[in-house]
Amino acid sequence: MYYIFLTYLMNNYEYSKIAIPIKSKGRIYNEKTSELRPPYQRDRDRVIHSTAFRRLKHKTQVFVNTDIDYYRTRITHSLEVSQIARTFAKIFNLNEDLCETLSLAHDLGHPPFGHAGEEILDECMQNFYGFDHNIQTLRIVTTLENKYYKFKGLNLTLETLDGLVKHNGPVNDKIKYDNILGKNIFKNKINFLNSPSLESQFSSISDDIAYNSHDLQDGIRAGLFKLDDLSDIPIISEIIYKHKKKYKSKEKELILNEVIRDIINTMVKDVIRNTKNNLIAEKPKKIKDIYKSNIRLVEFSQKMQEFDTEIKYFLKTNMYKHKLVFNKARYGMKILNTLFKKVINNPKKYIKNKFFYNFSKERMVCDFIAGMTDRYAINLYNSIK
Repeated sequence: MYYIFLTYLMNNYEYSKIAIPIKSKGRIYNEKTSELRPPYQRDRDRVIHSTAFRRLKHKTQVFVNTDIDYYRTRITHSLEVSQIARTFAKIFNLNEDLCETLSLAHDLGHPPFGHAGEEILDECMQNFYGFDHNIQTLRIVTTLENKYYKFKGLNLTLETLDGLVKHNGPVNDKIKYDNILGKNIFKNKINFLNSPSLESQFSSISDDIAYNSHDLQDGIRAGLFKLDDLSDIPIISEIIYKHKKKYKSKEKELILNEVIRDIINTMVKDVIRNTKNNLIAEKPKKIKDIYKSNIRLVEFSQKMQEFDTEIKYFLKTNMYKHKLVFNKARYGMKILNTLFKKVINNPKKYIKNKFFYNFSKERMVCDFIAGMTDRYAINLYNSIK
């Protein structure tokens, strides 16, 4: 039945009317269109070629990148999110290039040492509107990437910028955005109160699916918990039971890969079914109906939302607060806190990029530290502590 439904969707172009059109509304700064690439493919290419994207290779997802190479980093996570989002886009006949671009770009603003790094930078900047990795992503693509004669940033399409602004939904309070990014940086071309596009919503939920399932996999590989420890979580328990008969005849790593694959498939199928039902109920006819929708159209079913909550709680309790991970996170926070205090006292000693001097001293130092890889931060800390 499910595959009949997939075939129906992929051959039915009803959903294309509510997709972001191939022709973009434009960019903040006018540019000639490309004869070789459509606008969202250009956006994707600009993200991939950016300095910030390359640095994700050496930024923490959960485990500090200097530990063991096969744990996920921000760049592998972003690639996995992109793969899931493109699947959704193809099924619903949406803009695949835009889904991919949003997925690849959504974590550009993450500092070293993951959420621990974000927490300490926000604390260091508490008197200067704080630090938020989603806003930092926008700061990177609108201001900090410096590759073009005619403008700062990457000058991405308005649709891509809109999707990045609303990665977590509409924005009701612009104060932090205005103060961190600069007032009217989008030249009144982004409506913060509108709902995000379907492409943005699928990118966001693909982020959840990817980090839930893959953090479970990395946690088991790291020996923080065992596969059987997940047996009390509904849905996962059914998947594990299905694979238990393989326990003696197959390698544990192979069984783990199969279980994680089944978890991802289960979550993806649930999103497809639930989104289809939401679209049928809401009956959007064009893209404007998506922007004006009062509900999040791309969402898990109630049962899967509860499952999602249980996974997050399990990971928080058994992984993120595990002594091994927690101690590394605290050490990362100590490193960034020390660096902030040292650099703020003499920025020109450490920051050679004169472009940063266009901003307040505090924001300049914050940008400098947020852009570091884990390894660079550790090495600089060891040289100045």
